[in-house]
Parts: sequence; structure tokens; C-alpha cells
Amino acid sequence: MRIAYTIAPGKGDTDQLLYGFARKALTRGHRLCGAVQVNTETCDGGLCDMDVKLLPDGPVIRISQSLGPSATGCRLDPEALEQAVGLVSTEVAKGADLLIVNKFGKHEAAGRGFRPVIAEALSLDIPVLVGLNALNKAAFMEFTGDLAQALPADEAALTAWFDAQIAERNAPA
Repeated sequence: MRIAYTIAPGKGDTDQLLYGFARKALTRGHRLCGAVQVNTETCDGGLCDMDVKLLPDGPVIRISQSLGPSATGCRLDPEALEQAVGLVSTEVAKGADLLIVNKFGKHEAAGRGFRPVIAEALSLDIPVLVGLNALNKAAFMEFTGDLAQALPADEAALTAWFDAQIAERNAPA
């Protein structure tokens, strides 16, 4: 199975790592699809707005909803997430060198969100790189049958893994 994951230690670090990696891979001429998170800080200093940039070249979709200053519930907008999933699924069907999923989150752990797109990409032999957090690691490992490769939260490590995937795909049979 050609799937790897990374977990960066700080809040938002995985988002920045995957975004930077994706930008460089695109400039190297690779065909990417998926979503990287590009949060927008709010002017009132509160919680950021969660946005995902769909690869390779947009659009940016806001996947959070404002629940008000006293709200404590999940701010994810499931309809916006599913819109992003649908657009990414269309891109996966066209073929790509890599699918990037910004996060295997609560929806994916429950069998929704990007989970079907990940399975679709793997069935098409498209490598998959996933951002992960400790809260959903057990569900992710169950989903992948413990076959996903852990990668350090380092752009060079992500690039080395991806380059190995490209080389394996291009190797003579």
C-alpha cells in the first residue's frame, strides 16, 4: 500500500508542512491533487477560519463555520468538506502523481470525508500522503491495516518518500 502519514508537533505545523511540500512538488512539475489547509487568522484574535486549498490550483474552500463567540462545539462545516471531497474525487479520477489529504480527522475516522477518496486513489495506484493527529491515529491505522508508513515532520523526508514512489512507479516492469 502506497500511503504515508506525518504528524507535526505544534498546532498548525502539519498544515504548513504539507502546504510547503505541495508548493515545491508542483514547481517540480508533479501532478498533485487533494487538499492542503491554509487557515485565515480572524481580525478579533479568536479562532482562525479553516480553509482548504484544493490542488493543484484551487479553489480555496472555507470548511469552518462561525458558531458564535460562546460556542464550544465542532466548527467544521460538513457540507463544505463534502464539496471539497467531491472536487478532489473528480481530480483523482483524472490521475495524479500524489494525493495529499490535509488531515485524517473525525469525519474520516467515522468513514466519511476524504476516506473514500483515499481508498479510490490507492485503488488507482496513486500514492497518498496524509496529515494526522494523535486523536485519530488509531482509526487511521485500522483503516490502513497498519500498512501506512510514518514519515518525520520534515519536508526533506516527505520529498524523499514521494521521490521513491515516483521512481517505483516509473521502474521497468
